[in-house]
Amino acid sequence: MTRLTRADLDALPSYVPGRSPADLARELGLSEAIKLASNEVPYGPLPGVVEAITEAASTVHRYPDMGVLALRTTLAERHGVDLDRVATGCGSVALCEHLARATCLPGDEILYSWRSFEAYPIIAATTGAASLRVPNNAGHGHDLDAMADAITDRTRMVLVCNPNNPTGTSVRRAQLDRFLDAVPDDVLVVLDEAYREFVTDTDVPDGLRAYGDRPNVVVLRTLSKAWGLAGLRIGFLVAQPEVAAAVRKVVTPFSTSTTAQAAALAALQQSEEVHRRCALVVSERDRVTEAVRKLGIEVPDSQANFVWLPLGDQSAAFGAACEARGVIVRPFQGDGVRVTIGTPAENDAFLAAAEAALA
Repeated sequence: MTRLTRADLDALPSYVPGRSPADLARELGLSEAIKLASNEVPYGPLPGVVEAITEAASTVHRYPDMGVLALRTTLAERHGVDLDRVATGCGSVALCEHLARATCLPGDEILYSWRSFEAYPIIAATTGAASLRVPNNAGHGHDLDAMADAITDRTRMVLVCNPNNPTGTSVRRAQLDRFLDAVPDDVLVVLDEAYREFVTDTDVPDGLRAYGDRPNVVVLRTLSKAWGLAGLRIGFLVAQPEVAAAVRKVVTPFSTSTTAQAAALAALQQSEEVHRRCALVVSERDRVTEAVRKLGIEVPDSQANFVWLPLGDQSAAFGAACEARGVIVRPFQGDGVRVTIGTPAENDAFLAAAEAALA
């Protein structure tokens, strides 16, 4: 039979979403299961968001504003940048894909730390670019010196996930300053800051404030996490005008829906509530970290809304043991397990499952 798709994609792993808690509950005969696998914030939509979605739904028979002008204007004003430096897309992961399309031709290289966000190798492969993976350091974070040394003449884009997904570790200002100074001017550095709102370490820089004016730096943000819009998929980037314009050129037309735009505008009016919710997450993150460390697991400090258990070859078994107790976590076999911070009751359920699994 004639092959109709690319043979190289056979070796590419599929993106693995968090398992459905409804499916697990049915399987175990439980009234409900707990999902701590997808880094969602557990507190429901922000005030005003559902109302904005409902109102916007009356116009879904029309195409959305392809220029996303109202939302881009709000984001530009919020972050103190010019409108032409902002692009939006279907989550920050889609914008990362668009950046790859805007910078790379087949045979070019995309460099990133590993383990990091599991979409990175998929983005590189589907763009036709080669992946350059630099192993995480002993502390489960980016080895920026090694990453700088790994850049070649074919490297077009470098991804720095800060805080890093799935390990929660962060790069601090002095390290990032040194790294950016070492990167050639013709290589785009993408600071993926999807979890920025959960950062409490003052030495971890805000990429927009610290590096937003550098010509070869792009900062990615999302409204899926702290802003509670995971189900609507909306993210944005801030870059130099020519880079942002190239991204807007390759974005799938009308990919930022009318309801997503309306919900984002409503959510962005709730900064105080977002800060309150993030503080709750951070408090629980510290509690869960301390409790898991008491179980004998060397959990690295996290600056995100999840914690990392470096369980290596025990990761899949630990994940299965948690699921058997109705708690869904995210194992990466051979490396570790990522556990999203939920409500206090959800976190208690996870800690009980973890203690049983490790006993």
